[in-house]
Amino acid sequence: MEPGTVRIAVDLLGGDDAPAVVVDGALRALGADPDLSLLLVGPPEVADELVAVLRPADHDRVAVRPVRAAAALTANPATLARADSTVSAAVAAVVEGAADAVVSAGSTAATVTAAVLGLGRWPGVRRPALVATLPALTGPVALLDVGGSLEARPATLARHAVLGAAYVAVTHGLLRPRVGLLSIGTETGKGDRARRAADPVLAEQALPAGARYVGLVEGYDVATGARADVVVTDGFTGNVLLKGIEAAYMMAGGPPASGGAPRAAALLGVAGTVVVGHGAARDDDVASGIALAAHLHRRRAVPAISALLTGSTANSHITDTEVTA
Repeated sequence: MEPGTVRIAVDLLGGDDAPAVVVDGALRALGADPDLSLLLVGPPEVADELVAVLRPADHDRVAVRPVRAAAALTANPATLARADSTVSAAVAAVVEGAADAVVSAGSTAATVTAAVLGLGRWPGVRRPALVATLPALTGPVALLDVGGSLEARPATLARHAVLGAAYVAVTHGLLRPRVGLLSIGTETGKGDRARRAADPVLAEQALPAGARYVGLVEGYDVATGARADVVVTDGFTGNVLLKGIEAAYMMAGGPPASGGAPRAAALLGVAGTVVVGHGAARDDDVASGIALAAHLHRRRAVPAISALLTGSTANSHITDTEVTA
């Protein structure tokens, strides 16, 4: 485990089975990481249940921010992330310096909205992306977007390629990562209009960390990892693929020996560390999300990725008006 103390703001009301599974997951995370502290954002009586089972020596590792409202499950962006919701309060804790990162298994749209409004976006990023790391046969593969935005415009796909290349360079330690664009075939011209338009753009676009574009890839390339370290797609397709792969792991008796199935995704494109879990998260999923947030903070992943983009021409190579679907 990487050294360094870290403080994670946890949304106690995020998730289908919250707060019970969030409390259990937080306890797991505390037990696994002695340098971890948690800011529990939610009803104080729920937080008290967690504190009550801790050893007295660990009580100072947990703080509470009383909030009683969960983020709304609505399609209206104006009400997705209410200022008095647990996820908004968790993001505010990072802004104020009371926490180093946010973890929520609640509404993805509400979490992304709260992060964008509270933390702000990186220059040149219009649509933040969620990236999940899958345990492919030959090594980890980063898949993005897996639900941050459903938009499939070519410019968005090109931006995801930039973000994904920088992410794996920093978090996976890869040199010259390979980037592929998910489609229905590897031949030029395959795919829908957005994919056909994005393919030649990516072929010419500079990517950070010496990354190289390897062209179109297919779904089985995500599972094998033989052709690409980063697979780019839109949030709708990525989310469907991710959940399909997770179901396949379950039916096959588990993921490859190279690693476990992704239980949380990192939000790229905002000025802070934000991890989003599944709505149907179990306690071990919550613990995994907290561990991911701690890992990203300890590696200073957000500033490192931002610095890669700032020092690269890739972040400004394409704008949303240059290519349209």
